[in-house]
Amino acid sequence: MMLHVLVDLFEQHRDQEKAIPMQNYMKNHFPFLGIKTPERRSLVKQFFVESGILKTDFQTDFILALWKKDEREYQYAALDYLEKSMKRLEKQHLPFLEQLITSKSWWDTVDIIAPKPVGAIASKHSEVIADRIENWASGDHIWLRRSAILFQLKYKAHTDEELLYRYIVQNKESKEFFIQKAIGWALREYSKTNPASVRAFIESTALPSLSVREGSKYI
Repeated sequence: MMLHVLVDLFEQHRDQEKAIPMQNYMKNHFPFLGIKTPERRSLVKQFFVESGILKTDFQTDFILALWKKDEREYQYAALDYLEKSMKRLEKQHLPFLEQLITSKSWWDTVDIIAPKPVGAIASKHSEVIADRIENWASGDHIWLRRSAILFQLKYKAHTDEELLYRYIVQNKESKEFFIQKAIGWALREYSKTNPASVRAFIESTALPSLSVREGSKYI
């Protein structure tokens, strides 16, 4: 029922003219309704208030229903809901988040899921790192590998430096742009907290030039 309410709201604001450049920006991987981010957030906020969904139990079915919709704004709305539900996430939700990372995968969804909900769960329940994220870092799925590199992005002084560097070393031979970019991004963020460590790591490790360029921006 709640899904239909949100779909009706979004459909009322469909704009095919705006959708075209949005689709082009995302390399035409997904169709769009043509609802830009500020307007979408306003509509989703309206939906949250009118539906009361944030006052109910965490609804994985609602997220999955949005994930199945064609237009990308529905996945963004699912992530908006997920971000508002962070305090209700527990370690048993990690397989569900893995499902989201590995379906309709692209940087725009993965780069929210990895450092925010995955990062929050791993911060509260560090055992999930050995239980699950270890396999992400060394597995075949590019977006799980990117997620393993990025899940500590917001940890700052709480970053497990050894773990971060180990995941980077495991992936440094990758020719994948999104892996090389993730390495650089993770190093750049951590350099804001520990520039000397990042500088020493970059100088002592044979990294892709893209990763070095991105990781060195603040050091």
